[in-house]
Amino acid sequence: MKQIRSFGEMICNLSKVYQLSTQEQNELKTKLIIENFQYHFSNNSFYREACLSKGVSIESIKSYDDLVKIPLIPVKRFKDVDSHVFLTKGLEEIEYEMRSTGTSGIPSVSRRDSKTVDDAMLSLYAMYREFFKISSGAILYLMPSTEDIPEMGMIKVLGMIEGMADGSWYAMKGKRFYVDEALEVLKRWEGKHTRHIIGPPFLVHRFIESLKKKNINLKLDKNSIIINLGGWKRYTGKQIPRREFNDLCNEYLGVPATHVRDTFGLVECNSLAVECKHNKKHVSPWVHYSVRDLNDLSKEVKDGERGVLAILDPISQSYPTFILTEDLVYLDKTSTCECGRNGHKMNYISRVRGAEIGCCAINLEKQMDDAEKAVSAGSCIIA
Repeated sequence: MKQIRSFGEMICNLSKVYQLSTQEQNELKTKLIIENFQYHFSNNSFYREACLSKGVSIESIKSYDDLVKIPLIPVKRFKDVDSHVFLTKGLEEIEYEMRSTGTSGIPSVSRRDSKTVDDAMLSLYAMYREFFKISSGAILYLMPSTEDIPEMGMIKVLGMIEGMADGSWYAMKGKRFYVDEALEVLKRWEGKHTRHIIGPPFLVHRFIESLKKKNINLKLDKNSIIINLGGWKRYTGKQIPRREFNDLCNEYLGVPATHVRDTFGLVECNSLAVECKHNKKHVSPWVHYSVRDLNDLSKEVKDGERGVLAILDPISQSYPTFILTEDLVYLDKTSTCECGRNGHKMNYISRVRGAEIGCCAINLEKQMDDAEKAVSAGSCIIA
C-alpha cells in the first residue's frame, strides 16, 4: 500500500488495489475524499456556506469515520434551473455537459471541466479492463450511437467500450430499433469475431423476445459478454426480473449468467460499480458508497442493512460530487468476493418510495414507445 498514494496510481494498479484489505482500501479513498472535500470547501462559496450551516468545516473531516459528516447534494437538485450554483469551476471552464432524463422530461445536467473529464475517462476504462478484459472482438450495441444522442450519459459511457474492440454496429438509428438487421450482423460476425452485446436491459430483453417469437436460439462465443447499464425498471414501472433475464440470455444467446454483467452509475458521478463473474457489483475503490438510514439520512445503517445510497466521488473538480441518491441499496463491506476481490460490493434494491422513475434508459424507452405509437397512428415523426 505504501507504493500507492494517488488516484492515478490506483487506476494503474487496480488489480493490486482490489487485493488490498478493505481497511487499506478505505484508508486510500479516505485520503482522496478528504483532499477533494477541502478543495471544494475552499473554492466553492455556495458549498462552503452549506457546510458551515450544518456545522461542518475543514477541521471536521479527518478520518474514515468522519466521511458521514460531509454534506450531500440531493441528486434531484441537478434538475433545477439554477444547478450551476454547485459549480466550483466557472462555466467558462466547462468542457462537457452530460444529461439524464426521467419520466418528468426534465433533464439532470452535470457539467465537467477538462481535468474531471480526464479522470472520469481513466476511471471508466480502468474498471472496464479490470472486469471485462475486452481488447478484441466485435460489439453489437442495442442502443443508439452518440452520433444520434451525444449528450445522453448512458450512451456516452457504454460507447467508450467501442474503442476496445475490433468492430461495432448500432441497432438503433434515430428512434427505430433494427432487430432483424442486428440478428444478421451477429450471423455475419460468426467465426470471425468474439461477439459481445451491450445495451440497457430493456433493449436486450426486446431483442431476445424477438428471437423467442421466431424460435431462434443463437450460440455466441466462449468469451462473449453481455454488458448492461440503465436499470431494470421500465418507464411503465414494470420490472425486468434479473434471474429470468439471465436465463433468457443463456437460452437464446448461449451466454451463461457469469458473462451477463450489469453495471450501476449516475450521470452526476464519474465511475461505475461493475459486476464480476459472480454477478457482484464492485464499487471503484476510490469511491465511497455510504448507505443512510431512511428515517435519518445523517446516519449510516449497519453493513448488510438496506438504506438510501450516498456516493462520495473524489475525482470531480467541477462540483462537489457528494451525492444523495434516490436509490435503495445494501452493501457488503467486509467479505472477500468469490472472485478474490476485496472492498465494497453494492446490491441494488429499487428506487426509494416517491422518487421519480428516471434514468437514461427509461427516457430512451419512452421516446421509442412514443415514436412507435405515432407511426401506428399515421403521424409523421421528425427525428
